[in-house]
Amino acid sequence: MIHIYCGDGKGKTTASLGLICRHVGTGGKAVLAQFLKSSSTGELATLKTLGVPVYRNDLPHGFFPNMSEEMKKAVRVMHDKTLAEVTQLARANACSLLVLDELCAALSQGLIDREAVLSLLDEHGKAELVITGRNPEEALVERADYVTEMKLVKHPFKKGVKARKGIEF
Repeated sequence: MIHIYCGDGKGKTTASLGLICRHVGTGGKAVLAQFLKSSSTGELATLKTLGVPVYRNDLPHGFFPNMSEEMKKAVRVMHDKTLAEVTQLARANACSLLVLDELCAALSQGLIDREAVLSLLDEHGKAELVITGRNPEEALVERADYVTEMKLVKHPFKKGVKARKGIEF
């Protein structure tokens, strides 16, 4: 099965991490791949204690609009490498849940190989896939079994409140 958590609201990554906790808590083997994220977060420490492998960028790159063309190329190389590694795990049935966090954004910004993404969705062994991010392209939605949209109604950022440790990261 393939899940998509999308929309402009808060909670896409949080929902996928909750599913990881439920899955691992019932004996499943989960893997998290994060795209367009390189900062340390509270959930990474928790996943480590649960024994969940995490694949992500180590290169701090900032937000997409601020990236140089050189940085975009470097991020693309890292994302393609991460995708290849986790695709191999899924197809070898080395995990039963694979979360692809912010894959929608990496795909829409051209920072990951589209054909490799679609190939994974079409052939992912027995692994359940979860994809997060805003504006999933139609090819993803067509392949999904679940699509859940988080809608932004109100957020303290609009009042100038910055992201808070332990709450937003």
